[in-house]
Amino acid sequence: MRTRNTDKELLVKQEAIKMLVADGFEGFSVNKLARACGISVATLYIYYKDKDDLITKIALEEGKRMTGIVFKDFDPALPFAKGLRKQWENRYTWMRQHREASLFFEQLRSSTYGAEVFKCMGDEFKQTMGQFVKNAVRNGEIRQMSIEAFWATAFAPLYTLVRFHNEGKSMGGKPFTMSNKVLWETFSVVLKGLTK
Repeated sequence: MRTRNTDKELLVKQEAIKMLVADGFEGFSVNKLARACGISVATLYIYYKDKDDLITKIALEEGKRMTGIVFKDFDPALPFAKGLRKQWENRYTWMRQHREASLFFEQLRSSTYGAEVFKCMGDEFKQTMGQFVKNAVRNGEIRQMSIEAFWATAFAPLYTLVRFHNEGKSMGGKPFTMSNKVLWETFSVVLKGLTK
C-alpha cells in the first residue's frame, strides 16, 4: 500500500478548491484535478474514495479552519458591541486571507454538498452564536428576534461588501475595493440597527 504524501495532499486540496471555484461542481473532475496536480488519478484514491468524498472532506477541513479563525479570541459572554465587532473582524480576516475558500463556501451553500457540510459545521456555530445572542437579549443590549433576522442584519452587510470587493464592483458596476473605512462605517450602521 502506498503511503500518504502531505505535500501532495496539500496540493490536491489547494488545486481542488481553485478548480471548484473556477469551474463549479459540474465542471470539476478527478481526472482534471490529477492532471493539474501532476499526479495519477490512482494517487488521488489514496486520499479519497471518490469525487464526492474529496469535495466533502475538503469542505469539512476548510470549515474547521474557518471556524477556528471566526471564533479566535471570541467569547459569547463578551458585551454585544465588542463581540459583534470581533466577529466582523474575524470573518473579514478569514474571507480576505482565504478568498478562494470563501468563494468555495458560497458555492457549497447552494449545492447538494451544502446540507451535509453545513450540518457538520453548524453545531458549534449554533451553540456559540446562540449563546452570544441570548446573553445580549438577557442583558438588554438587543431585542429578541429570529435567528434569520439577526443574521441578515448582523452579517449579510459584511458578506455583501466582500462580494462587491471580490467582484471588483458594487451597485451598477461602479468600481469597488474594500477599505477599513467602509468596513467599520457599515459595522456602525449595523450596530445601531441591532442595539436598543
